[in-house]
Amino acid sequence: MLPENIKEVSTPCFLVDIHIVKKNARRMRERCQQFGVQLRPHMKTHKTIEGALVMTGGTKRKIAVSTIAEARFYADNGFDDILYAFPFSADKKERCQKLANELGQFHVMLDSMEGLSSILSTSLEPGKEWSIFLEVDCGYGRTGVDWDSDAAVELATKIDKTNGIQFQGLYTHCGNSYEMGAGPDFIREVGSKTTECLMDLAKKLKNCGVSCKTIGTGSTPNCSLASEKMAALTEFHPGNYIFYDYMQSLLGSCKVDDIACCVATRVISHKVSQQHIVIDCGFLGLSKQGFAENLASGPCLFKGHSNLRLVGVTQELGKVKAIEGEINYSKYPIGSMLFLYPFHSCATAAMHSVYYIHSGEKIVGVWKPTRGW
Repeated sequence: MLPENIKEVSTPCFLVDIHIVKKNARRMRERCQQFGVQLRPHMKTHKTIEGALVMTGGTKRKIAVSTIAEARFYADNGFDDILYAFPFSADKKERCQKLANELGQFHVMLDSMEGLSSILSTSLEPGKEWSIFLEVDCGYGRTGVDWDSDAAVELATKIDKTNGIQFQGLYTHCGNSYEMGAGPDFIREVGSKTTECLMDLAKKLKNCGVSCKTIGTGSTPNCSLASEKMAALTEFHPGNYIFYDYMQSLLGSCKVDDIACCVATRVISHKVSQQHIVIDCGFLGLSKQGFAENLASGPCLFKGHSNLRLVGVTQELGKVKAIEGEINYSKYPIGSMLFLYPFHSCATAAMHSVYYIHSGEKIVGVWKPTRGW
């Protein structure tokens, strides 16, 4: 039976404020309209049908996913124009082939000749063509062909000139915008430089007779604090903005009041001799993200209790101390609830098989994410 109130939930659990989710989604849509770019929201943060409907404005079109399991989940629920935003590899070609045959538009992403060879060895049904984006590295250093390399021009040209393939354009993830402490100006500069790199590559390709229909970038920091130069692009593909999190607030992407998710937990023990309290949320309810940052406030933010700091977690337990002074145990009786804004909502959401959706203190529904790869 669905609990009626957030105070009735079994803890730890993942809570989502539906009003903040809708506000965050609306703001990103409006930003894209202002910049004249297409929004292709990324589903990797929430991985739910309900969240996707909010992010797409109910259109069920133009989304990015990080796993084939997500692509299948959304395809089975009526979504189309899906980008599998992950470097293509041979072990996944049969599942991608099935999706490409079924959907009106299913796009894959390449950053290697090996990936292209795998595509070429896999034919589609008559009338169908592979739709391919070139993944570009504009300074993040994770995946993608370097934007200023001959390899980028060579691979894009090869894709474009191959029969049975539609070359869509350029895709990059500017994850280098996630630099703690750098500030909003740095994030905007990353967006500007990323745009310059992409446009430079697109110009080189045009000189080679290769047209880029789409030139896109996306990270929640970059798209939340978009620089004016990013209006030269055609597509944004952020994802985390639907929930935001403590990290995004520290980066300047959002305010704490924009964080739509939290983990509900309860005090289960008083360890007076060690001056801490124990909560029923360990790393399986929160993840370990944020501990390596060594923040004075800890790896998460306690809603309404700024003097509390999570100092350690085991699998199912968390230890909480006062940032200054000693714990006032009378304020945190055993059984009382606390609410944690996670450092990284993508990682924390992945710990939970159900999200409880609330309006104020009232539980109004549940979202069930897909899992797996």
